Amino acid sequence: MTEPTKPARPWIADVLLLAVAVAWGSTYLVAKVLVSDDTVLAMLAVRMSATALVLGALLLILRTRLSRTALRVGAILGILLSTVFIFETFGIAMTSATNAGVIISLTIIITPALESAVIRRRLGALFYFAGLLAVAGVYFLATGGGFTGFGVGDLLILVAAFARAVHVTAMHRLSSGRGIDSLSLTFVQMLTCAIVFLALSSVWGVPSWTYALALGPGLTVWMAYLVIVCTVFPFFIQMWAVRRTSPTRVSLLLGTEPVWAALIGVTIAGDHLGPAGIVGVVLVLIGTMWGQRLELRAPRATPVARVEG
Repeated sequence: MTEPTKPARPWIADVLLLAVAVAWGSTYLVAKVLVSDDTVLAMLAVRMSATALVLGALLLILRTRLSRTALRVGAILGILLSTVFIFETFGIAMTSATNAGVIISLTIIITPALESAVIRRRLGALFYFAGLLAVAGVYFLATGGGFTGFGVGDLLILVAAFARAVHVTAMHRLSSGRGIDSLSLTFVQMLTCAIVFLALSSVWGVPSWTYALALGPGLTVWMAYLVIVCTVFPFFIQMWAVRRTSPTRVSLLLGTEPVWAALIGVTIAGDHLGPAGIVGVVLVLIGTMWGQRLELRAPRATPVARVEG
């Protein structure tokens, strides 16, 4: 049997992974276009329903059957993911795209700290120093360097970062060694989220069906972008790239998401960053990326496809 040949252009994986990071960085701007304070749950219901339909169609095409384990674990993770989306999207509606994209990147620091507490693994002092840099950066970014409290939107994004860390940690703990394929797990999570948001949007804010009918051609394109480019496309690129490059390289390339979120927020969304805000962005990026590099030196579990908000 001949061994499989290595891809002639390994840089293609790097380019596609960077494209995923850019797509994720644009999520915050697109979400701001699609939501207002009373349409958050309706938007999430439409987004998750459309995503579940696309992934469900792929399961049918691939003739993949859902196991009881996938249904059970996916439902639990889907409820946790719903919490992430609620805090994150309400936060996006109340703060700038730049702040949202940069603050949520604290997940990179919070997740290994939480996981280490669960499995009783010690992280070095440098990791916690990197974490302090990132936290200081969030302070400068969200307050402008003055002695004032965070805005409500910034606080909600910060809570979302903690919730996302809980979701990622639970995903590793609950799915490891159970033989659940990533497509099935992602589908059940998206379907659970869709059910949760369809129910919630029927009792608070604009109903999901009213929101969907009022989208119009322009906003429908933005919604399709959010579903296809920011959710389905990243899932498959991760699954493809992790087999052609190292998990560490995948993680580091995807870790550039906050860089793109900040660039898109400033250049396209028109967010204004004063001197203190610029210092905040720089500190968050240094802290999160440095902390990620330090954490990646430790042995890691098999990576699970990430579901981005």
